[in-house]
Amino acid sequence: QVQLVESGGGLVQPGGSLRLSCTASGSIFVINKMGWYRQAPGKQREFVAAVSRDASIQYSASVKGRFTISRDNAKNTVYLQMNSLEPEDTAVYYCNAAGVLAPTRQYPEIWGQGTLVTVSS
Repeated sequence: QVQLVESGGGLVQPGGSLRLSCTASGSIFVINKMGWYRQAPGKQREFVAAVSRDASIQYSASVKGRFTISRDNAKNTVYLQMNSLEPEDTAVYYCNAAGVLAPTRQYPEIWGQGTLVTVSS
């Protein structure tokens, strides 16, 4: 059973920084794409950033230039460095892994449990 475990959320003041981590646990051969989504109160879940196994990266327009996604394939871990945080970034941040190949099965998509980021003074 492959699972995603997130860490790094919390309360930060506007203009501050946080770093989120997400590690895929279990026996894994390869993960095609890892990324982050977020869901603010009363809103739909939205894409934030993703990085593919070939290191190609995508960002949403709202975070480009402020957030940096990176990945350690050897550790099956993805990071999200968030700088210049704004109150509008307040949300539950969810880790996502797409195209996961494990010894006994393939997972089209796996989600983490979410970690809360609150930006407030």
